[in-house]
Amino acid sequence: MIGVGLLGFGTVGGGVYQILKSKKDYIKRKLGEDIVIKKILVTDINKKRKYCVDKFLLTDKFEDIVNDSSIHVVVELIGGEEPSFSYIKAAIKNKKHIVTANKLIMAKHGEEIFRLAEENGVKIYYEGSVGGGIPIIKTLNESLVANKIEKIYGILNGTTNYILTQMTEKKMDFKEALKEAQDLGYAESDPYFDVSGLDSAYKISILSSLSYETFIDVDSLYVEGVEKIELEDIEIADELGYVIKLLAIGKRLEDESLDIRVHPTFVPKNNPISRINGVYNVVQIHGDNVGEIMMYGQGAGEMPTASAVVADIIEVAKNIKYNISNGLINNLQDHRLISIEEVENPFYIRLMVNDKPGVFAKIAKVLGDNNVSIASVIQKHRLTPVVPIFLRTHPVKEKYMNQAADELKNIDDVIEIKNIIRVEEL
Repeated sequence: MIGVGLLGFGTVGGGVYQILKSKKDYIKRKLGEDIVIKKILVTDINKKRKYCVDKFLLTDKFEDIVNDSSIHVVVELIGGEEPSFSYIKAAIKNKKHIVTANKLIMAKHGEEIFRLAEENGVKIYYEGSVGGGIPIIKTLNESLVANKIEKIYGILNGTTNYILTQMTEKKMDFKEALKEAQDLGYAESDPYFDVSGLDSAYKISILSSLSYETFIDVDSLYVEGVEKIELEDIEIADELGYVIKLLAIGKRLEDESLDIRVHPTFVPKNNPISRINGVYNVVQIHGDNVGEIMMYGQGAGEMPTASAVVADIIEVAKNIKYNISNGLINNLQDHRLISIEEVENPFYIRLMVNDKPGVFAKIAKVLGDNNVSIASVIQKHRLTPVVPIFLRTHPVKEKYMNQAADELKNIDDVIEIKNIIRVEEL
C-alpha cells in the first residue's frame, strides 16, 4: 500500500481525489499496489466541497501529514511560493517523495529541491507543472533519452492563446478578448501572470532545465507579454503569411550556449504550431535522432492536470520498488545563457509616420546605418496626415534592431513606433 498526503483540495486536488477513488481497482491492476489517500490538508475543514470526502481525512495541520509514517508520497497542490516551498522541503527532510504541479516552485527552486531530495533519498515528480495533461516531462525523461535536444518551441499558456485566437478569428481587440476569457473562466481576475508571459517563462525554464541538463535561472530570461498586440498587427501578420502566438523558445546553439526566451512571435502559417488555437497548449521538440515531434492538448483545468498528477503518483509508486533516481543532479552540464541582445531574428515593425515625401528614405537610412536590412514594406493608403508603415526585416541581431529603434524615435516625422515583433521561421 502506498500512502498519499494531499496538500490542497481545490480544483486540481479534487480532481486527483476523484481519479484515485474512481480508478482504484484499475490502478491496483496496473500497479499491483493500492494507492490510498491518508490525509488532505485544507484551510477550512467544514467548507462545502465539490467532492464528498470523509471528514476524518481532512486536517488543517501540516504536521498531521509530514509526521505520518504511513504516508510515503506528499502531493503539493496548493500553488504559489509559500507555504508550498517550505512544506515541500519539510516533507523531503522527513523522507517523503514529492509530486507537485507547481511551476513557480520548480522553476525558481528546482535546483535546491532536487539536491535536497538526493540527500534524503527521495524522488521528485512534476509532470503537471507544464502543459497540464500533456505528458511532456515523461517524454523528455524517457522516450527521448537517446536524443540531444536541439530546440523547443511551445505555446505554454492557454489564456494568452485563447486571447490571440479570438483576436485572429473574431477580430476582437485585446481588452474584449481578455474579458471574454475572464467571463469563461480561462483568465484570472488579475491576468498579469498569464498575459505578461511569466507563466510561460516558468514552464520553458522547467523544460529547458530538463532538456539541456542544467538549471535555468528563470529571472535571467527575456520575457515579453501580449499586452501590446493590436488588431492591426494580427491583420498584417495574416497578410504576410503568419499568425501571432506567445511563443516560449529554448534553443541549444552550435557553441552549446542556450537561447531561452518568451515573447509574441510571428509563426509561419505552414507550421503546425500556428494552428493550435483556443486554450490548447503545444510543445514542438527537435531531437538530433528523432527529428521533430509535437505534442498538444489541454494545458490546464481540473482533470487534465489531475491526470498528470495521478500519473506521477503511480510513477513514484513504481520507482520506489526499483530505487530509480531522478538523475538530473549527477549529470549537470555547463551552458551559457546568451543575452537577448545577441539573438538574431527577422523583425516586424509597425510605425506611425507623417504622410509626406522623403519620410521612408529617412527610415531606410537609419535602419541601414544600424545593419538592419529591409525585406518587405507595406504602406496602407489612408486619407489622413498620419499613416502606418509596416516593415519586415531580414535576420538581424537584437542589439542592432534596438539601436535602430532608438534612432527612429528621433526622426520628427516618425510619430510613434507602435510595435516591434520577432519573426521565428520554425
